Amino acid sequence: MGKTYERIDGRLRTFIEAQPLFFTATAPLGADGTVNLSPKGLTGSFAVLDEHTVAYLDFAGSNAETIAHLRENGRITLMWCAFQGPPNIVRVHGRGEPVFRDDPRFPGLLARFPDIDPAAHGLRAIIVVTAELVRDTCGYAVPFMAYEQDRDLHAKRFAREDDASLDAYFTKKEHIATSLDGLPGLPLPLPPSTV
Repeated sequence: MGKTYERIDGRLRTFIEAQPLFFTATAPLGADGTVNLSPKGLTGSFAVLDEHTVAYLDFAGSNAETIAHLRENGRITLMWCAFQGPPNIVRVHGRGEPVFRDDPRFPGLLARFPDIDPAAHGLRAIIVVTAELVRDTCGYAVPFMAYEQDRDLHAKRFAREDDASLDAYFTKKEHIATSLDGLPGLPLPLPPSTV
């Protein structure tokens, strides 16, 4: 039932760009390490950069497991499910890299997300993923669910932060600079925002 694709284009690209929610999965190299699975949303925070590369905005949160795992080994899987319309699941298995706010590539990448105000969400990195394997599967068991709207709580919480207070927030959180397994996470102090 599943099919492998050479690139992210056509129907496949249309499908993933239309989904209001996707999931990221990463893991450290150590066999006893903590596997991380995170939901990602917020309209405008995901972009297909080309037929083999996607990216999403990494906002303030309570940990930085994805960043830590990518810094250690680069492995990542992204997954989209059809909660409406025909059943479908798409996975992009690949290599990911966190591009931090002081990276010279950051402004150019950020320009690929014109429909979201990153300052309102405590933007800390852009995750860039190069696809190594792209597959879809049936999704017959995925339930129908209706998308109503994005929550506004994240923006309300982080819009009041400036660079100094955001850095202080990250510094006091236990699993931002260091992952659950002790891996280097978000580099602190947080570089000044270019937005």
